[in-house]
Amino acid sequence: MAARTRPADDGRATAGVDAAGLRARVLHLDPWLIVLDKPAGIAVHAGPRGEDHLERHLAALRFDYAAPPRPAHRLDRDTSGCLALGRHRRALKRLGRLFEDQRVRKTYWAVVDGVPDAPGGTVARAIAKVGGPRGWRMVLDDAAGRPAVTDWTLLASDGRRSWLALTPRTGRTHQLRLHLAALGCPVVGDGLYGTGAARVGPLFLHARALDLPMEAAKAPVRVEAPAPPPLAEAIAALAPSRAEGEA
Repeated sequence: MAARTRPADDGRATAGVDAAGLRARVLHLDPWLIVLDKPAGIAVHAGPRGEDHLERHLAALRFDYAAPPRPAHRLDRDTSGCLALGRHRRALKRLGRLFEDQRVRKTYWAVVDGVPDAPGGTVARAIAKVGGPRGWRMVLDDAAGRPAVTDWTLLASDGRRSWLALTPRTGRTHQLRLHLAALGCPVVGDGLYGTGAARVGPLFLHARALDLPMEAAKAPVRVEAPAPPPLAEAIAALAPSRAEGEA
């Protein structure tokens, strides 16, 4: 299924998701799988504060099926891009196994503050969830941390900001944001792990592509999500000739 035209996404927090807008964000549809271009600003699953979340709206993506699809993985609230949904129980189980076995290749784009000191590399630092009076957050190198590995490649830089492609080998909460901050290059707009005291503007982190091997009888599925306008503009400022074709 070819990518569909969808409404402009300004990259800011999304107050709600209507059915027509959600269907317009479908990038791939087959009998097993939907890949959705998730907008920034909405969580995938329900949270403790009862805020709006994507699962509440997935009935709009039933199409001709009796039950709505279900997410096979997750993206952070403020991260946009490719989200895989299983259309029925067998599909969800199969997709879950692919993600658990780390057979799905996930590619992210980020625009970060700073310039890494190499053209590419790997960050391998464990991540743990810790609580406190202001709520939970993720931290690096805690004794209770779980292994986390991210490969990264520098795509372009102007000496102040950089455009990176990221391939996480693991899927820990806030992994990319933490690993980029540890690299000395926090994601633009990251008020939690970045250098600013508060978030200003959208988070420049986008799930650019998914490569799913599926089953032996089916061809692999590759799906790409276009960068939302604020991120696309930031990328174009760094690399005008490469922003559309690089993945």
